[in-house]
Amino acid sequence: QVQLVESGGGLVQAGGSLRLSCAASGSILRINTVGWYRQAPGEQRALVARILSGGSTNYADSVKGRFTISRDNAKNTVYLQMDSLRPEDTAVYYCNADVTRRSFRTDSYWGQGTQVTVSS
Repeated sequence: QVQLVESGGGLVQAGGSLRLSCAASGSILRINTVGWYRQAPGEQRALVARILSGGSTNYADSVKGRFTISRDNAKNTVYLQMDSLRPEDTAVYYCNADVTRRSFRTDSYWGQGTQVTVSS
């Protein structure tokens, strides 16, 4: 099995920064595309940023220029650096990864989420 664990959330003032981590563990052969999503109360979960296995990235328009997604393949970890945070960034942030296991089966996994709260 594969587990994803997010960390790094918390309470920050507007204009501040946070760095989220998504660490994968288990029977992993390769981690493919990884995405960070967020869900605010009463809203649907939405993609924030995504990084492909080759390192290509894309971002939601609302976070372009403020958030940076990166990955450390040696550590099976993906990061989301969030700068210039705004109150509207407040949400639970989840990571999602397409993982190829040692059995050569590829499945999609979700972490448990981490709360990010930005005060004005």
